[in-house]
Amino acid sequence: MKLTARALRLSRPLRPSLLPATRRFSSTIQHLRDVTSPSPTAAHYGGQHVRERHINRAAVEDEVPNLSKQPLHPLSLADLVKHGRPPLSAEALLSSARFTLSLLPIRLAHRIQALRNLPYIVVSNPNIRRIYNNYQHSLSTLLPWQGRTISSLEDEIRFTEVLAELVQTHTDTIPILARGFLECRKYISPGEVTRFLDEHLRARIGTRLIAEQHIALHFSSTPHFDPKASPTPCPEQPGYIGVIDTALRPATVVDSCGGFVADICELNYGVRPRWIVDGEPDTTFAFVPMHLEYIVTELLKNAFRATVENGMNREPVVITVAPEPARPANPSRLTPTRESRGVFGKTDAIAPLDDNASGVTIRIRDRGGGIGPDVLPHIWGYSFTTFVDQDDVPGAWGDDALGVISAASNGSSSIAGLGYGLPLSRAYAEYFGGGIAVQSLFGWGTDVYLKLKGVGKIE
Repeated sequence: MKLTARALRLSRPLRPSLLPATRRFSSTIQHLRDVTSPSPTAAHYGGQHVRERHINRAAVEDEVPNLSKQPLHPLSLADLVKHGRPPLSAEALLSSARFTLSLLPIRLAHRIQALRNLPYIVVSNPNIRRIYNNYQHSLSTLLPWQGRTISSLEDEIRFTEVLAELVQTHTDTIPILARGFLECRKYISPGEVTRFLDEHLRARIGTRLIAEQHIALHFSSTPHFDPKASPTPCPEQPGYIGVIDTALRPATVVDSCGGFVADICELNYGVRPRWIVDGEPDTTFAFVPMHLEYIVTELLKNAFRATVENGMNREPVVITVAPEPARPANPSRLTPTRESRGVFGKTDAIAPLDDNASGVTIRIRDRGGGIGPDVLPHIWGYSFTTFVDQDDVPGAWGDDALGVISAASNGSSSIAGLGYGLPLSRAYAEYFGGGIAVQSLFGWGTDVYLKLKGVGKIE
């Protein structure tokens, strides 16, 4: 990857799976409301459903310190698939809803407390205050459910409506935070921003995954089977458990994302890069397709852009898919014991379904000239920009630093990848026990190694 000062943005729409989910979740919320309105279950809540849908701000303020002191549940991907393969029975669906409710309020409270710990002048920024208010609002919609048992399908439908609203509310959290930190750059250091966004993104990945998993299971359950109405992928395929594809083929994702990024290059540069997938392209493993798609798209943006700008567009970008050797172990079942579940580490990462789960390494090799030694130490920082003037100090704040992230909320896309793609992609990879490593041969090209750990074999 050879970095230049050229930033080109995409004016055409993104692929549907990469677009913000606001419109899709809006239709889902309306779909759920149509199902339950009018509903005879208002009496089930003692006539308090409307009044208790949101509790007041003061009650949320009082509850946050107590909830944020509670430890995060030792979650594993086994928890997300333990309710069985779709279509779920009514009892399994209710169990999934109760489990989801037990996790989310504590996770939201932890994020609210983290925002409170920022300098007051930073939290006072309109964009960061907006995110703070969004988290308070979401917590206010969940607190009325605490102390109750989700015991009927009517309860579950209303709870799923709350989850859909929660996901929609937080769709643009990272871009809005980035905009706020840009406006507050006089009051907070780039290092503090990177640390906060790393922690916040990891927490957000887990919170969103928990909510989207239940939403997908809702629409692929026996009582509410309607995959087309789901805002999250729950195709009528036996390999899917909610948003998890238990037979995901990385080579297919690479080809799909490669076509998309090649379109961007052709639009902006007039040149369409080529790519080759080698290794073992028929490899499959269990993973979240949306996460892999995001990571691969960002890494290919870097490789394609560098290849074209270095005048090496005749040289194909080579993507090698290499599965880890199979390890002798008993297959993981959908109902593992409590002792077998992985736990959150310091990075708030979800543990794989079992420690013997085979993973996949994807190497992306380009002839884009490599990364300069003055740039290489800074590529993992959100506050670092590859678009600063040559007189600027590497790693300093620049006009386009977090601006690349903040522009993502309007559906735009930049072919210039290293402004934010690497740190965000690394966070997604590390969340499931994987990682990203970069090896640069300056003047020649770059190898990027994406290691992903699957969730094991599921029976």
